[in-house]
Amino acid sequence: MTRTHAPASASLLREAGLPYFLIAFIARLPFAMMVVGVLTLVVSVSGSLSLGGLTSAAVGLGTACFGPLLGGAADRFGQRPVLVILAVANGAMLVVFTAVVYTTSIDALILLAAVGIGATAPQVAPMSRSRLVAIINERMPEPVRVRTVSSTMAYESAADETVFVFGPFVVGIVASWIAPWAPLIGAAVLTVVFVGAFALHPSGRSISQDRDADGRAPSRASELFRPQLLVVVVGILGVGMFFGTMLTALTSFMADRGASEQAGVLYGVMGIGSAILALAVAWLPPRFSLRARWLVFSGILLIGSVFLGAVDTPAAMMVVLAVMGIGIGPTLVTQYSFGAARSPLGRSATVMTMLGSGVIVGQSIGAAVTGEIAESLGTSAALLLPMIAAAIAFIAGVINWYLSRVRSRSG
Repeated sequence: MTRTHAPASASLLREAGLPYFLIAFIARLPFAMMVVGVLTLVVSVSGSLSLGGLTSAAVGLGTACFGPLLGGAADRFGQRPVLVILAVANGAMLVVFTAVVYTTSIDALILLAAVGIGATAPQVAPMSRSRLVAIINERMPEPVRVRTVSSTMAYESAADETVFVFGPFVVGIVASWIAPWAPLIGAAVLTVVFVGAFALHPSGRSISQDRDADGRAPSRASELFRPQLLVVVVGILGVGMFFGTMLTALTSFMADRGASEQAGVLYGVMGIGSAILALAVAWLPPRFSLRARWLVFSGILLIGSVFLGAVDTPAAMMVVLAVMGIGIGPTLVTQYSFGAARSPLGRSATVMTMLGSGVIVGQSIGAAVTGEIAESLGTSAALLLPMIAAAIAFIAGVINWYLSRVRSRSG
């Protein structure tokens, strides 16, 4: 088993090339900076945490409405033309949003510009997953494909975890050292340069091999709404909500202790552990099935979140975050693996952008709702929301267990 896995990994690295992985990693950083960068700028300029939360949610709304459509366009016309357009459009929208915040006090214009950021967001992570799965399916020996896909999803999820922890950290540092507008302008530059480079990489040249000669998918669009796929979207939405609720509640928790700037450091304890465990998923035995992994690791996340209500010191919070980190990364890897396995023919990028949108939408909604509750009801109430988000991910895992059994019996 080990000897077949190593050549498969080496072959994937050789086929895609090391520069691909470096470019794809940096290119997804602006996406992780957007929600926090928007929140930081609006709160800094307007002084309203409520408006900041609504603006973050507006970014998520734009992503939810347009993300899957952009994935469908990438499946239909290829990733390269779609991503080139998005790199320019999103970089421009980040600059426009910054200008709007500083030049007007009309909330509707600020929210509209935020929707534009989300609508043009180039979801590099889902596009990268789609490209790598296509390479595996087209060029890898069939006996090692399942294991290689699992390893690839593990790496991609670990990369996501890293940027979603590092992104807010970068926003905080740059905003403190330069100005609140600097993170968004920096994100605009990174988007144009690195998303552009990701778009122009040779791996982005071809249209899906599962498409017909006229570019149409052999599968019906209705297959995107099968229960087996929708339950994965709901589950990953719960994970995104957990990210948003946990970071915001943690910020409130540390603000009560006069150290709100240390929230990112504590959050990193969960993020780093989560990334390490996400990578470790690739080495789990095949007998530990995907549906069982979802239940076990989301269960660990849920159990850990229950203890948030009893935490009263930063040290205790760090321990609980470390426990939850054991569950969050592997759960995300498992959900993306299900997404890859259940993608209808010719619609891989669409499915991956649906899942990527689920994360960012959940994060935006979670941050907005938790900010409102923390402001009106206090930190204790806010700390209940990560448990609700974890419960959504776990319940979706329970439903997926049943749906997986039904599918295996019918197949």
